[in-house]
Amino acid sequence: MSFLVDSVIMFTSQVLFFGFGWLFFMRQLFKDYEVRQYVVQVVFSVTFAFSCTMFELIIFEILGVLSSTSRYFHWKLNLYVILLVLIFVVPFYIGYFVVSNIRLLQRQRLLFSCVVWFTFMYFFWKLGDPFPILSPKHGILSIEQLISRVGVIGVTLMALLSGFGAVNCPYTYMSYFLRNVTDSDILALERRLLQTMDMIVSKKKRIAMTRRQMYQRGEEQNKQTGFWGMIKSVTSSPSGSENLFVIQQEVDALEELSRQLFLETVDLQATKERIEYSKTFQGKYFNFLGYFFSIYCVWKIFMATINIVFDRVGKNDPVTRGIEITVNYLGIQFDVCYRQLKLLYTFWLTKSLLKFPNGRLDNVIVLVLAQIMGMYFVSSVLLMRMSMPLEYRTIVTEVLGELQFNFYHRWFDVIFLVSALSSILFLYLAHKQAPEKHMTL
Repeated sequence: MSFLVDSVIMFTSQVLFFGFGWLFFMRQLFKDYEVRQYVVQVVFSVTFAFSCTMFELIIFEILGVLSSTSRYFHWKLNLYVILLVLIFVVPFYIGYFVVSNIRLLQRQRLLFSCVVWFTFMYFFWKLGDPFPILSPKHGILSIEQLISRVGVIGVTLMALLSGFGAVNCPYTYMSYFLRNVTDSDILALERRLLQTMDMIVSKKKRIAMTRRQMYQRGEEQNKQTGFWGMIKSVTSSPSGSENLFVIQQEVDALEELSRQLFLETVDLQATKERIEYSKTFQGKYFNFLGYFFSIYCVWKIFMATINIVFDRVGKNDPVTRGIEITVNYLGIQFDVCYRQLKLLYTFWLTKSLLKFPNGRLDNVIVLVLAQIMGMYFVSSVLLMRMSMPLEYRTIVTEVLGELQFNFYHRWFDVIFLVSALSSILFLYLAHKQAPEKHMTL
C-alpha cells in the first residue's frame, strides 16, 4: 500500500511537471514559435518533466520522503526513461526533421532518419573510449555505459556555460564596464545615419534616371533601320553604363555603412539605458552583485587551477562553504535545511542557464535544446552527488552505478577553466574594440 501511494505521488508530480513544461514552452520560451509540431512539444515537455523529477528525488532523499524501496524504483524508472529519450527519441527526431528539410531525401526520409540515428549512436559510443569513465566489469548493455557517456557531454556543456556565465555576469551587471555615452554622441551618430540614408536615396535616384535615359536611347536606336544601324547598336556600349556601375558600388558601400551606423546607434541607446538603470536602487543592487560575482569568478578560476595542478577534487564552492561557516559560527543546528538550501541554490543556477531567447525557432533547434537540457540535468545529478552526505547518497550511488565520479569533477574544472579564460579574452577584445569602432564610425 505504501508503494502504491508513493507511486501516485511521483506520477502526479510528473504530470504537473509535464504541464508546467508545456506551458513554459508555449508561453515563455517559444511563444513566437509558428511551426506547431505536437511531437516536438511532447518530447520537450517529457524531457523537462523527467529532468525536474531527478531533482525532486534528490530532495526526497534528503528529507526522507517516500520509502527507500519506492525511491530506488523511481530513480531507476526515471533514469531509464530520460536515457531512452536522450539517446533514442530525440536524436531520431532531430535526424527526421533534418532529412525532411532536404527535398531529395523526403521520399525515403524514414530510412535516412535511421541512418542519421545510427551515425549518432556510433559517435556517441566511441565517445567513451578516450575517457576513464567506467569500470572494466560493466557489460555493453549496462546502464552505466549510457550514463557515463551522457555525463561526459552534459558535464562539458555545464562547464562551458558556467565558465562563460561566471565571466559574463559581472561584465553585464557592473557599471564599471559601461561606456560613457551622452545624448550628444547619440545625436551625432543619428545625424550621420540620416546623412548616409539621404546619400543612398540620391544615388539611387541617379541610377533610376540613368537607366531611364538608357532605355529611351535604346528605343530611339531601335527605330533606326538598316544593316549598319544594327551593327552599331550591338558593338557600341550605351553611354553612362560605366558610371552606373561605379554609382552602384558606391550605393553598396553606403548601405553597409548605414547598417553599421544603425547597429552602433542601437548599441549606444542600450548603453545609455543601462547607465540610467545603474543609477536606480535595483541597478546599484545588481552592481553590487557584479562585484560579488567577480570575486566568485576569480575564486572559481583559482580553485579550478589548483584542482587541476594538484589532481584534487573540490567539493564545496565558496557560496555554500560560506553559508556553512556562518551557520556553524552562529551555532545553529543546520543539517537537512542547509542541504535543502544548497540544492535550491544549485537548481536556481541550473534554471538561470536554461533561459533561451524568444523567437521563431525551428523544430531541430527545439529538439537540440531539449537534448541539452536533459543532458545538463543528468550531469548535474552526477556532480551534486559528491556534495551530498554519505547517508543521503547511498541510493543515488546504487542507481548510477560504479562510475568514475572523480573524473567528472576534474573534467568540469578543466573545461570551466578553458571556458572562463576564453570568455575573459573575448570580452576584453570586444570591450577594447567598441570605443575604437565608435571613433572610426
